[in-house]
Amino acid sequence: MISPSPRRRPTIPGHKNGALKNRLDGLYREINRPEFIPDDPVQFPHRYPPGPDREIAAFLAATIAWGRRDLIIRSAEKMFALMGPSPYAFVMNGARHQFRGSCIHRTFFEGDLLYFCKGLKLCYTRYGSLEALFASAPDMWEGISLFRETMAAASGSYSKHIANPGAASACKRLHLALRWLVRREGPVDLGLWQRISPSSLFIPLDLHVGRAARQLGLLDSGRKANDKKAAIALTEKLKEFCP
Repeated sequence: MISPSPRRRPTIPGHKNGALKNRLDGLYREINRPEFIPDDPVQFPHRYPPGPDREIAAFLAATIAWGRRDLIIRSAEKMFALMGPSPYAFVMNGARHQFRGSCIHRTFFEGDLLYFCKGLKLCYTRYGSLEALFASAPDMWEGISLFRETMAAASGSYSKHIANPGAASACKRLHLALRWLVRREGPVDLGLWQRISPSSLFIPLDLHVGRAARQLGLLDSGRKANDKKAAIALTEKLKEFCP
Protein backbone atom coordinates (compact mmCIF):
# COMPACT_ATOMS: atom_id res chain seq x y z
CA MET A 1 0.00 0.00 0.00
CA ILE A 2 1.27 3.47 -0.83
CA SER A 3 1.29 5.50 2.36
CA PRO A 4 -0.36 8.87 2.94
CA SER A 5 2.08 11.74 3.21
CA PRO A 6 2.01 13.63 6.50
CA ARG A 7 2.57 16.90 4.65
CA ARG A 8 0.38 16.49 1.57
CA ARG A 9 -3.06 14.91 1.70
CA PRO A 10 -4.85 15.88 -1.49
CA THR A 11 -8.62 15.88 -1.58
CA ILE A 12 -9.98 13.19 -3.86
CA PRO A 13 -13.09 14.36 -5.73
CA GLY A 14 -16.17 12.20 -5.45
CA HIS A 15 -17.65 10.33 -2.50
CA LYS A 16 -16.46 6.91 -3.65
CA ASN A 17 -12.80 7.86 -3.95
CA GLY A 18 -12.91 9.80 -0.70
CA ALA A 19 -14.33 6.78 1.13
CA LEU A 20 -11.71 4.51 -0.43
CA LYS A 21 -8.89 6.83 0.56
CA ASN A 22 -10.18 6.85 4.15
CA ARG A 23 -10.29 3.05 4.11
CA LEU A 24 -6.74 2.77 2.77
CA ASP A 25 -5.48 5.34 5.27
CA GLY A 26 -7.11 3.38 8.08
CA LEU A 27 -5.49 0.13 6.98
CA TYR A 28 -2.14 1.87 6.70
CA ARG A 29 -2.39 3.17 10.27
CA GLU A 30 -3.11 -0.36 11.50
CA ILE A 31 0.04 -1.73 9.86
CA ASN A 32 2.50 1.14 10.16
CA ARG A 33 3.33 0.46 13.81
CA PRO A 34 6.39 -0.92 15.61
CA GLU A 35 4.37 -3.98 16.60
CA PHE A 36 4.31 -5.06 12.94
CA ILE A 37 8.09 -5.39 12.63
CA PRO A 38 8.81 -8.60 14.63
CA ASP A 39 6.41 -10.65 12.50
CA ASP A 40 7.72 -9.44 9.13
CA PRO A 41 10.97 -9.90 7.16
CA VAL A 42 11.62 -6.16 7.53
CA GLN A 43 12.89 -7.01 11.02
CA PHE A 44 16.21 -8.17 9.56
CA PRO A 45 17.50 -4.88 8.11
CA HIS A 46 16.24 -3.21 11.30
CA ARG A 47 18.79 -5.29 13.22
CA TYR A 48 21.74 -3.49 11.64
CA PRO A 49 22.91 0.13 11.94
CA PRO A 50 22.35 2.49 9.00
CA GLY A 51 24.82 1.81 6.22
CA PRO A 52 25.83 -1.07 3.96
CA ASP A 53 24.86 -3.81 6.44
CA ARG A 54 21.30 -2.52 6.38
CA GLU A 55 21.28 -2.18 2.57
CA ILE A 56 22.44 -5.74 2.07
CA ALA A 57 20.07 -7.12 4.70
CA ALA A 58 17.14 -5.38 3.03
CA PHE A 59 17.89 -6.83 -0.39
CA LEU A 60 18.57 -10.33 0.90
CA ALA A 61 15.52 -10.44 3.18
CA ALA A 62 13.30 -9.19 0.36
CA THR A 63 14.82 -11.71 -2.06
CA ILE A 64 13.44 -14.65 -0.06
CA ALA A 65 10.17 -12.89 0.86
CA TRP A 66 7.70 -15.22 -0.77
CA GLY A 67 5.43 -17.76 0.89
CA ARG A 68 4.36 -17.84 4.54
CA ARG A 69 5.86 -15.10 6.64
CA ASP A 70 6.79 -17.40 9.52
CA LEU A 71 8.75 -19.62 7.14
CA ILE A 72 10.40 -16.62 5.49
CA ILE A 73 11.55 -15.41 8.89
CA ARG A 74 12.87 -18.84 9.86
CA SER A 75 14.81 -19.05 6.58
CA ALA A 76 16.17 -15.52 6.96
CA GLU A 77 17.42 -16.35 10.46
CA LYS A 78 19.37 -19.21 8.92
CA MET A 79 20.76 -17.04 6.13
CA PHE A 80 21.93 -14.16 8.31
CA ALA A 81 23.44 -16.57 10.84
CA LEU A 82 25.71 -17.81 8.04
CA MET A 83 26.86 -14.24 7.39
CA GLY A 84 27.90 -13.37 10.93
CA PRO A 85 27.55 -10.00 12.61
CA SER A 86 28.20 -7.92 9.47
CA PRO A 87 26.68 -8.89 6.10
CA TYR A 88 28.81 -6.20 4.45
CA ALA A 89 32.06 -7.62 5.88
CA PHE A 90 30.95 -11.11 4.85
CA VAL A 91 30.35 -9.91 1.29
CA MET A 92 33.49 -7.83 0.92
CA ASN A 93 35.79 -10.44 2.50
CA GLY A 94 34.81 -13.01 -0.10
CA ALA A 95 32.00 -14.82 1.74
CA ARG A 96 34.38 -17.11 3.62
CA HIS A 97 32.05 -19.93 4.44
CA GLN A 98 32.07 -23.56 3.37
CA PHE A 99 29.03 -23.50 1.10
CA ARG A 100 27.60 -26.99 0.78
CA GLY A 101 24.59 -26.21 -1.37
CA SER A 102 22.08 -26.54 1.47
CA CYS A 103 18.61 -25.10 1.08
CA ILE A 104 18.03 -21.71 2.67
CA HIS A 105 14.47 -20.99 1.53
CA ARG A 106 12.44 -23.04 -0.93
CA THR A 107 14.34 -22.63 -4.23
CA PHE A 108 17.00 -20.34 -2.74
CA PHE A 109 20.11 -22.35 -1.85
CA GLU A 110 23.55 -21.59 -0.44
CA GLY A 111 24.82 -21.37 -4.01
CA ASP A 112 22.33 -18.57 -4.63
CA LEU A 113 23.57 -16.74 -1.54
CA LEU A 114 27.13 -17.06 -2.84
CA TYR A 115 25.96 -15.63 -6.17
CA PHE A 116 24.46 -12.64 -4.33
CA CYS A 117 27.61 -12.13 -2.29
CA LYS A 118 29.79 -12.03 -5.41
CA GLY A 119 27.39 -9.69 -7.16
CA LEU A 120 26.97 -7.37 -4.19
CA LYS A 121 30.74 -7.11 -3.81
CA LEU A 122 30.97 -5.92 -7.41
CA CYS A 123 28.13 -3.44 -6.83
CA TYR A 124 30.02 -1.90 -3.90
CA THR A 125 33.33 -1.95 -5.76
CA ARG A 126 31.88 -0.12 -8.75
CA TYR A 127 29.41 2.26 -7.08
CA GLY A 128 30.34 2.52 -3.41
CA SER A 129 26.81 1.75 -2.27
CA LEU A 130 23.58 0.26 -3.56
CA GLU A 131 21.97 3.66 -3.15
CA ALA A 132 24.52 5.17 -5.54
CA LEU A 133 23.85 2.40 -8.05
CA PHE A 134 20.11 3.02 -8.10
CA ALA A 135 20.50 6.81 -7.95
CA SER A 136 22.59 6.67 -11.13
CA ALA A 137 19.62 5.31 -13.11
CA PRO A 138 16.82 7.48 -14.55
CA ASP A 139 14.08 5.50 -12.75
CA MET A 140 13.59 2.46 -10.55
CA TRP A 141 13.01 0.08 -13.46
CA GLU A 142 16.30 1.10 -15.04
CA GLY A 143 17.90 0.86 -11.61
CA ILE A 144 16.71 -2.73 -11.27
CA SER A 145 18.07 -3.51 -14.74
CA LEU A 146 21.44 -2.00 -13.81
CA PHE A 147 21.48 -3.94 -10.55
CA ARG A 148 20.63 -7.17 -12.39
CA GLU A 149 23.37 -6.61 -14.99
CA THR A 150 25.98 -5.79 -12.36
CA MET A 151 25.08 -8.86 -10.32
CA ALA A 152 25.32 -11.03 -13.44
CA ALA A 153 28.71 -9.56 -14.40
CA ALA A 154 30.24 -10.93 -11.21
CA SER A 155 29.34 -14.54 -12.01
CA GLY A 156 28.82 -14.53 -15.76
CA SER A 157 25.17 -15.53 -15.51
CA TYR A 158 21.76 -14.28 -14.45
CA SER A 159 19.92 -15.47 -11.36
CA LYS A 160 16.27 -16.51 -11.39
CA HIS A 161 16.03 -14.74 -8.03
CA ILE A 162 16.62 -11.30 -9.60
CA ALA A 163 13.59 -10.40 -11.68
CA ASN A 164 13.96 -8.90 -15.15
CA PRO A 165 11.86 -5.80 -15.84
CA GLY A 166 12.75 -6.21 -19.51
CA ALA A 167 10.66 -9.38 -19.50
CA ALA A 168 7.66 -7.46 -18.08
CA SER A 169 8.16 -8.73 -14.52
CA ALA A 170 6.56 -6.68 -11.74
CA CYS A 171 9.82 -7.18 -9.77
CA LYS A 172 7.85 -7.40 -6.54
CA ARG A 173 10.69 -8.40 -4.21
CA LEU A 174 13.09 -5.79 -5.56
CA HIS A 175 10.47 -3.07 -5.23
CA LEU A 176 9.87 -4.30 -1.68
CA ALA A 177 13.53 -3.79 -0.80
CA LEU A 178 13.48 -0.35 -2.42
CA ARG A 179 10.34 0.59 -0.52
CA TRP A 180 11.97 -0.35 2.81
CA LEU A 181 15.11 1.64 2.03
CA VAL A 182 13.53 4.78 0.56
CA ARG A 183 10.30 5.53 2.44
CA ARG A 184 10.91 7.82 5.40
CA GLU A 185 7.69 7.86 7.39
CA GLY A 186 8.74 5.04 9.74
CA PRO A 187 8.59 3.14 11.93
CA VAL A 188 8.36 0.09 9.64
CA ASP A 189 10.25 1.44 6.63
CA LEU A 190 13.91 2.23 7.09
CA GLY A 191 14.27 5.60 5.34
CA LEU A 192 17.96 4.93 4.82
CA TRP A 193 18.35 6.38 1.32
CA GLN A 194 18.20 10.14 0.81
CA ARG A 195 19.07 10.44 -2.90
CA ILE A 196 15.86 8.83 -4.17
CA SER A 197 12.41 10.32 -3.66
CA PRO A 198 9.59 8.12 -2.34
CA SER A 199 7.52 9.37 -5.28
CA SER A 200 9.89 7.42 -7.55
CA LEU A 201 8.88 4.07 -6.04
CA PHE A 202 6.52 1.48 -7.51
CA ILE A 203 4.22 -0.71 -5.47
CA PRO A 204 5.46 -4.25 -4.74
CA LEU A 205 2.83 -6.16 -6.73
CA ASP A 206 2.14 -9.86 -6.28
CA LEU A 207 -0.89 -12.13 -6.54
CA HIS A 208 -2.42 -10.97 -3.25
CA VAL A 209 -1.89 -7.25 -3.85
CA GLY A 210 -3.28 -7.64 -7.37
CA ARG A 211 -6.38 -9.44 -6.13
CA ALA A 212 -7.07 -6.80 -3.47
CA ALA A 213 -6.47 -3.97 -5.95
CA ARG A 214 -9.01 -5.42 -8.38
CA GLN A 215 -11.56 -5.93 -5.62
CA LEU A 216 -11.16 -2.27 -4.66
CA GLY A 217 -11.44 -1.09 -8.26
CA LEU A 218 -7.84 0.13 -8.37
CA LEU A 219 -6.88 -2.21 -11.21
CA ASP A 220 -8.79 -3.31 -14.28
CA SER A 221 -10.59 -6.50 -13.23
CA GLY A 222 -10.59 -7.71 -16.82
CA ARG A 223 -6.81 -7.88 -16.94
CA LYS A 224 -5.46 -10.62 -14.68
CA ALA A 225 -1.69 -10.36 -15.21
CA ASN A 226 0.28 -9.06 -12.21
CA ASP A 227 3.14 -7.79 -14.34
CA LYS A 228 5.15 -4.62 -14.86
CA LYS A 229 2.27 -2.93 -16.70
CA ALA A 230 -0.06 -3.64 -13.78
CA ALA A 231 2.49 -2.40 -11.22
CA ILE A 232 2.84 0.87 -13.13
CA ALA A 233 -0.92 1.25 -13.53
CA LEU A 234 -1.60 0.59 -9.83
CA THR A 235 1.15 2.97 -8.73
CA GLU A 236 -0.23 5.73 -10.95
CA LYS A 237 -3.72 5.13 -9.56
CA LEU A 238 -2.48 5.32 -5.99
CA LYS A 239 -0.65 8.56 -6.77
CA GLU A 240 -4.10 10.11 -7.27
CA PHE A 241 -4.59 9.50 -3.55
CA CYS A 242 -1.10 10.51 -2.48
CA PRO A 243 1.51 11.84 -4.94
